Amino acid sequence: MGPRTRILDAAMLVFRRHGFRRSSIEQAAEAAGLTRQALYHHFKSKEALFRAVIERLHEDALAAEIAAAAAAEKQDGSLADILVASVSAKLGQLAASLDGSPHVEELFSEHLLQARDLYQKYTTAYAEQLAATIVRVCRKQGLVLNAGMTPRDLARCVEMAVNGTKSAYPAMQPADAFLKDLEIMLRTLVAGAVRPASRSRAATPKPAKGAAPRSISRKPGDRR
Repeated sequence: MGPRTRILDAAMLVFRRHGFRRSSIEQAAEAAGLTRQALYHHFKSKEALFRAVIERLHEDALAAEIAAAAAAEKQDGSLADILVASVSAKLGQLAASLDGSPHVEELFSEHLLQARDLYQKYTTAYAEQLAATIVRVCRKQGLVLNAGMTPRDLARCVEMAVNGTKSAYPAMQPADAFLKDLEIMLRTLVAGAVRPASRSRAATPKPAKGAAPRSISRKPGDRR
């Protein structure tokens, strides 16, 4: 284990235990078995250390999302199965990183204050990964999106479903209940968003070229 990894592991423990505002570089250095000056060689401030922790959390969550989607596809899961697996893995990874901390809400709040650019960067990365999964699975399974919806539109709707479920579960806790309700939301969303490509609306058959027009029956007394 390199010194940077050891520092980030130690910092994560410190932030979980004390929150952001009550944590210090000295606490992180002690937890990592380093002097304060040795830690400053890698990170110039507590804010820089916190940003590095947040970035690693997002990288781990993105990796979990990709791996879960691949595993669900390998098992021939439906589009709903695959999206539920990938989104649940991502959020489960994030939730597990802070599980048991009494400072979850503060850490999420500081995440937006100290690393909003990282939040936006990874929000975009998650959306692009989700849209790519939708394109790949729809092509493989012969599915099309309804009502002119694009893969990016559906990915955005998935993100809105996540945010809507979060409103009922601040900081995604308790994680099990949050993920269960999110799964219901996602499966309902996918059910209304896609259909098999072979299914088409019934259309009135057109008469063959050169065929005589169909006669219209008339009642006695009707004017021609």
